[in-house]
Amino acid sequence: VCEFKFSSSRRWRADYAIPANKPRVLVEVEGGLYSSGRHVRGKGAEGDIEKYNEAALLGYLVIRCSPRHIADGRALRWIERAVEKTDKK
Repeated sequence: VCEFKFSSSRRWRADYAIPANKPRVLVEVEGGLYSSGRHVRGKGAEGDIEKYNEAALLGYLVIRCSPRHIADGRALRWIERAVEKTDKK
């Protein structure tokens, strides 16, 4: 699911989600890592930390990746491992 709203108390959305798994999997693509984007500046980084911690406390497994991880296939491998691991539980 794209732009998945995972919290009813906040307007947080994950870039992608596999909500049918146990635990459910969220995927966040961290943009702007090399261009001083929002994710690496103080307030934005702190907001991301709060969002990811809340997702974890709600029972989500959060996979964080960069565009480079997507391009070289590492992100897909992490997601596959997360789905495989959670399917076994």
